[in-house]
Amino acid sequence: MKSGIHPEYRFVVFQDASADYRFLTRSTVKVDPSRTVEWEDGNTYPLVNLEISNASHPYYTGQIKIIDSAGRVERFNKRYGARKKPVKKK
Repeated sequence: MKSGIHPEYRFVVFQDASADYRFLTRSTVKVDPSRTVEWEDGNTYPLVNLEISNASHPYYTGQIKIIDSAGRVERFNKRYGARKKPVKKK
């Protein structure tokens, strides 16, 4: 590899805050050097917070949230009017 053009590839801990889940992997993601965490092996690694991961995503957990889309459609039609069908001329 050519030196000086590639990002640093190092171990990073990713933490899903909503599921209290962490995993250690290698990444080139840029992190704040002040955010670190001590891992189970006793070493200190940079920490990246995630909003969602496989531990909290509805597809992987099987907990699909149902959204009231009917109410949204009714609200849209009330606000902007229902679209009228064009009249066909014979």
